[in-house]
Amino acid sequence: MYINELLDAYKDAKRYVQDKQIAHDLGISTQKLSNIRQGTRYLTENEALFLANEIGADKETVLIYLAADKAKSFEAQQAWKNIAKKFSGHGIQGFSMACGALIIGTVAHIEPLSQCVLYVLC
Repeated sequence: MYINELLDAYKDAKRYVQDKQIAHDLGISTQKLSNIRQGTRYLTENEALFLANEIGADKETVLIYLAADKAKSFEAQQAWKNIAKKFSGHGIQGFSMACGALIIGTVAHIEPLSQCVLYVLC
């Protein structure tokens, strides 16, 4: 689940040791955060964007993977999987946020993905 990677990147960036610190920053209960970690609940778009802003992650990428995590039907899951593959096919390797920050700069939203640049800050 990509959202867990996002949460872990935020936790690392803030040097937090407990998820309840993340929950406090997001203004949510620790139970909701636990459910998000388990995949039974999801971050809202605003919560995901907050985390992206805080760690310098690309907002569009975060929203794509949030939608992928939320997808319920097989068809939707496959569509999001194909979108992720298209990103990977352009030299972007998995959008792993293990190093703590991910930034993708685009010329414009309508430009093809092949004109995007990926920077991973470690």
